[in-house]
Amino acid sequence: MKFTVQRREAYAYTGGRPFDATLPCVVFIHGAMNDHSVWTLLARWFANHGHSVLALDLPGHLRSAGPALTTVEAMADWVLAAMDAAGVARAALFGHSMGSLVALAAAAQAPERATALAMLGSCVPMPVPQALLDLSLSDPLAAIDRVVTFSFSTLAAKPSYPGPGVWLRGAARALMRQVLAAQGDATLFHTDFRACNAYTAGLQAAKKVRCPAHLVVGQLDQMTNPKGAKAVAEALQALVHSLPAGHQLMAECPDAVLHTLRAVLHRPVDAAVAAGR
Repeated sequence: MKFTVQRREAYAYTGGRPFDATLPCVVFIHGAMNDHSVWTLLARWFANHGHSVLALDLPGHLRSAGPALTTVEAMADWVLAAMDAAGVARAALFGHSMGSLVALAAAAQAPERATALAMLGSCVPMPVPQALLDLSLSDPLAAIDRVVTFSFSTLAAKPSYPGPGVWLRGAARALMRQVLAAQGDATLFHTDFRACNAYTAGLQAAKKVRCPAHLVVGQLDQMTNPKGAKAVAEALQALVHSLPAGHQLMAECPDAVLHTLRAVLHRPVDAAVAAGR
């Protein structure tokens, strides 16, 4: 679905069904150097089970016009503006990696508009090594290769989504290269990762969130260490779901992620087990 957000063309995948703003809405927010396609399985399930879906391309990422936004707070403003443009008053906000910070910031900026918050592959703060930031400017393709290396916990994940025989690392690399090339912005990698590195208000933002919150962490995540999720889980009083995967857990264990996010919308947070206690 194409629509206009903040006077520029934007794109959202609606799960293969016409968007219906009268249904309960789920907004999916991708991570750095990704796009809506990382959510395809999840978006299609929710779109076919009583929800409307907006799996967004953030500005400057593939189908949404640039320039790319430079801060997490600006991306959160844009997500809320996208909801306005689509006629959505309230929605569940699901974000991965950088997108998890954007979802958190949006839920904090407009707590009355978030019905649920799910942060996948997240930690707060989300520091990025200076060496990777430097490499993202001098050789973005090499930086992509490095990130892909550390985003998966295994060389050969069990066959699942998108299907047997798919090379998950190769697919992740190809997607990041496609996003980098789509709008001719050679600095996009640096812009995204610098935004993650610079976002220092996450724990303060978490205190403003009023909806049920969940963290979905990969036990073998080398990009966002699961230990780094503890502080934000406590601040959110969130339920922590630990899955056997690396950072790209939607690709590595898609069935478990789907089961978890289905539960997010149907199971309230129990304070006795919040934050993994």
